Amino acid sequence: MARAKKNHKYIFVIGGVMSGVGKGIATSSIGTILQAKGFSVNLMKVDPYLNVDAGTMNPTEHGEVFVLDSGLETDQDMGNYERFLGRDLQKEDYMTSGMVYQHVIEKERSLGYKGKFVEAIPHVTDEIRHRFLRAAEVAQSDVSVIEIGGTVGDYQNILFIEAARALRLKHPADVVFLLVSFLPVPSTLGEMKTKPTQNAVRQLNSYGVQPDFIIARGPVALDEKRKEKLAIWCNVDAKHVISAPDIESIYDVPVNFEKENLGTLLLSALSLKTRVKKDGLEKWKKFVHRVASAQKEVRIAVIGKYFDTGDFILSDAYISVIEAVKHSAYALGLKPALTWLNAKDFENGTKDVSMLKEFDGVLVPGGFGETGIEGKINVIKFARENKIPYFGLCYGMQLAVIEYARHIVGLADANTTEINPKTENPVIDIMPEQKKHMAEGKYGATMRLGAYPAHLKAGTIARKSYGKDIISERHRHRYEVNPEYIGAIEKAGLVFSGTSPNGVLMEIAELPTKVHPFFLGTQFHPELKARPLDPHPLFTAFLKAASAK
Repeated sequence: MARAKKNHKYIFVIGGVMSGVGKGIATSSIGTILQAKGFSVNLMKVDPYLNVDAGTMNPTEHGEVFVLDSGLETDQDMGNYERFLGRDLQKEDYMTSGMVYQHVIEKERSLGYKGKFVEAIPHVTDEIRHRFLRAAEVAQSDVSVIEIGGTVGDYQNILFIEAARALRLKHPADVVFLLVSFLPVPSTLGEMKTKPTQNAVRQLNSYGVQPDFIIARGPVALDEKRKEKLAIWCNVDAKHVISAPDIESIYDVPVNFEKENLGTLLLSALSLKTRVKKDGLEKWKKFVHRVASAQKEVRIAVIGKYFDTGDFILSDAYISVIEAVKHSAYALGLKPALTWLNAKDFENGTKDVSMLKEFDGVLVPGGFGETGIEGKINVIKFARENKIPYFGLCYGMQLAVIEYARHIVGLADANTTEINPKTENPVIDIMPEQKKHMAEGKYGATMRLGAYPAHLKAGTIARKSYGKDIISERHRHRYEVNPEYIGAIEKAGLVFSGTSPNGVLMEIAELPTKVHPFFLGTQFHPELKARPLDPHPLFTAFLKAASAK
């Protein structure tokens, strides 16, 4: 059995009857506050789906896939955790039902249970509890803040809540439960309603768990009358009912929680005292001030395809990109204005690329497949020819290479074998080690995943932006620039300014600044390493060029 530090503390964050109300941001903010009070913290996400990881899930349904340094493909909340904590998390900080069941079944098949009758309780719950302890052990943290995904009424959450209940039974002084619940204000009534939260608590009680804290989410602040009502009907100390109204920026949440004294109350509930004398959130508050005070607008067009969700347009598929743009913009004193443009509109005639002149910069994020590819290429060509700052991420770099090969190198048929396996000029081709995976139909966790080093060429935008020769960035791809075409492409003027240590894989492509103010693409995903207090240098360079346009 894994072992955490003696008297290690656990905070379990559970959702009420409605999803999507900020449970992940609440978890992130609690981690930020505890860290600011001098404690080492690991944040953990529990996803109840049967997928072993998030790698094969549709971004329009589940949001972006966030990749850790280890290469594990995770839920987008892990990105928020890293951004708020300002550091990398480990693969042990993520758990799915699929991971748990897979391990239990494999253990049973290898006689790991020594012929016992294997059941959900205790064997599955024991494995879940082991993973809670293991994450704390690997992190060597003082406190684990564990978010159980979904809502309290979800059937698939029961075993995770049961594992947490059993942990509290064994360590009653070291475990706290926190419920994040939405309090609606129906427009026809104009009154905040507490019944959904009351029902959520009763449901949680039926599992043998009593929440110690309630974070009351809502469109407006919680008034004293309803705070008292929740305290009585939910059997929670009134001081432990925390008001969490809608705010302008998610980065305001830790500051707002501290106005409610949440950090001190949590420490008290866990028999802990702050380890710092001064305000540990000082740097965070300065960042929040920059967010609020930014005036000069920088207009960025984001050309993507993962927007269509019924009658709604959602940006969760690109959440790390959005936040990376914000971090760098605020660091430069800029106010980011992002406009979502569907790539398909630029290939079917719905929109003319000339409209891009309205923007200070163009960004093409990562993605896969044929949809919108020619629209993106049209956009890239226009940005290059009209000297609009351009930033391409992963697929955005590959398509920039294709566009350059077609219109500058003169290879009219240039393409990626992902789209046209029979192209005469496969300037982008599948990585050799990936061919076997594709032939066998293996898609999950088979891409080039996680952190890899790259060497940067002197005198380039990349080298100047990073300020060092060797970097490490996270990847998620199967295709790469075909080495057979590198010579011809570079001869035509495109510079591969970042390469793998052996020089085989092209990591960054750019045009010299004497030709274009900023035209750069990365095979990796720099957005995954961007932090509010440590903006990514390439995003900063891009926005600096865009603001100077």
